[in-house]
Amino acid sequence: MLLTKSSPFTLEEIEKLKEQFDPYIKTVIDINRKVCSAGIDRHFEGEQILLKEDSKQSNIWGGGIDLETKVIDFNSFINIRPGDNNTSNEIQNPEIRKKYEELTEYFFQKVI
Repeated sequence: MLLTKSSPFTLEEIEKLKEQFDPYIKTVIDINRKVCSAGIDRHFEGEQILLKEDSKQSNIWGGGIDLETKVIDFNSFINIRPGDNNTSNEIQNPEIRKKYEELTEYFFQKVI
């Protein structure tokens, strides 16, 4: 199940989102607009959805959450953007990482 929204996911939605990689959920978040696309097979799918919804590339970052361990990761091929000073799969900027983490906690507050 793929779902894009700006409010926290419900427990029912989270159950469906984790079907792809249980217990892991891939996420793509616009850290400026505070919109999350989750439950995707590949991060670029969520990226494309957010771009079509008027997000700016520089605000879109990928990662995920392991619902079993509650670990948030910051790893995605869409994060490799030398023009935005990010040369790795990992989100390298500490401020962007912090925003991504806070927003992931917000969207998944029912399970964290």
